[in-house]
This record gives sequence, C-alpha cells and structure tokens, in this order.
Amino acid sequence: MRVMGGVPVRPAELDRVTVAEAADRYVELVRARTLTGALSPSTAEVYARDVATLVELAGPDVVLDDLTGEDVDAILLAFARRPDGRRSGDRQRPSGQSPSSQARFRRSISALFKHAALAGWVQINPMTRSSVTARERGGLPPQRRALTREQAQGLIKAARALTEAAPERGRRRDQRTELRDAVIVLLLATVGPRVSELVRANVEDFYTNDGVRYWRIFGKGGRTRDVPLPDDVAAVLQAYLERGRPADAEDDKALLLSWRGRRLARGDVQAVIDRVQARVPADQRRSVTPHGLRHTTATHLLADAVDMDAVRRVLGHGDLSTLGRYRDDLPGELEVAMRAHPLLRERSG
Repeated sequence: MRVMGGVPVRPAELDRVTVAEAADRYVELVRARTLTGALSPSTAEVYARDVATLVELAGPDVVLDDLTGEDVDAILLAFARRPDGRRSGDRQRPSGQSPSSQARFRRSISALFKHAALAGWVQINPMTRSSVTARERGGLPPQRRALTREQAQGLIKAARALTEAAPERGRRRDQRTELRDAVIVLLLATVGPRVSELVRANVEDFYTNDGVRYWRIFGKGGRTRDVPLPDDVAAVLQAYLERGRPADAEDDKALLLSWRGRRLARGDVQAVIDRVQARVPADQRRSVTPHGLRHTTATHLLADAVDMDAVRRVLGHGDLSTLGRYRDDLPGELEVAMRAHPLLRERSG
C-alpha cells in the first residue's frame, strides 16, 4: 500500500487473491497488531474466527474481487441462519445467530474488505453494495440480554448463600469451590468485567485504599481501570482469599483457581454461572452468559445513574456512545447518582 500526503492510496494494479489467501494475510496482520497493544489477543481471535467463517461461506477458492454486493448479502443471511453454538439452558439456540453476533460478524468482514480495498485486493469494497438491512439479517426482534432486577437479585442472593453453604457430601475441604463461585458471580453481576478480564485477574490486582477495596482491571488495548468494589462483594472476596483459595496453587498469582490449583479458563466461568443459577428459585431463574451479566450491570447502572461517564469507566469503554447498546427498557430514568449498587439493594416493603 502506498501513502501520498499522509493518505493511503490503493495500488494501481489489482492483486487477484482468493478469499482464503486474503483471509490468511489479513489475520496475520490482525494478530501482529496484538504485539503493539493495538488489539487484545482475544479480540484478534474473534476477528480470525469471523474471517474463517467468511471463507467457509464465500468459498476459499473464489477470487475476493469477484464478490459482489449480492454475494455479501447472501453471506450475511447465511451467517444469520447458522445455529448459535452458545448454550441456551442445555440446548443450542435454534433460531440462528443473535443480532449482536450478526453485528459483530458484519464489523469483522467490513474491516477485512476495507483493508482489501487499500491493499489492492478489490477494486470496489462490496460491503458498500450490500442491501440487507439489520432487521432482515436478524429475522427475529432483539431479545433482552440483561437480567431483570428480580432475576439479577435472585442470582446474587444465591451467590451470597454459597458463602454459608454446608459442605457438599463426599467432597474434601480442598475441593470446595463455593466461595470461589460466589466471587465469580458477584464480580460479574456488580462490576461487569469482560470474561477475559476476570480470568486474567491476579490476587495482587486487588488493593485497599482509605478502607475501600479496588480492583485494578487490565482491559483491552493495554488500558487499565481501578474499580471500587461494593462492600458486600469485597467481604466475600476477602473470605475467599482467606479460606477458599487453594493454598498450594500451581499458579500462585491467579485469583480464580480450580480445586487442583490451576487458573480457570474462560469456558469454566459459564459452568460456574449455571451451577449458581440452579440454586435460584424457578420464577427468578433465567440462563445468562458472562457477557449477559456484563450487560446486566451496565443496564441497571444506566437506569439509576446520572453520571454516564462513571458507568463508562466501570465497564472500560473508551467512548460514551458505546453505552447505548447496553440500555434496555427498564422502569426509571437517569435521575439520581447511586450510593450503593442497585442490584445489591433490597426492595422496601
């Protein structure tokens, strides 16, 4: 790619690469950006996964420049109809990809085609000729991802109850994970970290200043944020550190460990949520993912808070405009700043 006057210019000659070749080159570039901190490894892998899906749907041997706007429409619709591999209860989502997954996929392939136009792999970006609307892509109206206040408080109550749970029959003391599971659910539901931020957390990332417990979260792009923990959550965290975390851990830095002393993986977190949800009364129970709990935190904070910038800082977003995706239709307006987390308050009466 040439640069003239500081502006990138498309090469004069077209490089007729196949979809597979373009994908390989683009993914290599994306992964290289993680070395400079421009992208987190988890974000790079999301791009890579979506680009691999594009190759599958478009055909690996098709020349990238031969794709038209109609082809892009067909790819977007085919992706929308694919079964969602994430669990909904004990089954896969039968109705295809969620609107948020479709939007993410569209962003991923848009980024590839934008680069392709600059690199000289396509004469015209076919995304500009796409005519499929968001409603057509989704097929179904967007579903609420955030738990209601009652559902979230039911989950939090179940997590709190774990701190006083009797030992499970047949399990040794060093195999008990109740306090750890409570910490996971409470942090996800009240602080709303990304699941990657949660499993990367180390014990040393939590500190106390003026009697307030803080979590220094290492987020995307090498950015950090210090988030104060609600008192109830800080107390459960301390109990876990004192008597719930394995003493002979294989990873002596990791906050969240398996009973064997190994750092938890991202996939382990969903199993913990499901286990705690099983303790929630049926009328308050609803399946939720780690990202759904992040969405829950944001939605309820936005419903109660005046200072939207404070919510942005808690979630680790760089721009206020991104908060709109978390705003569900909940009773109440942004009227008064909260003194305690809304999900930790009991309703009067």
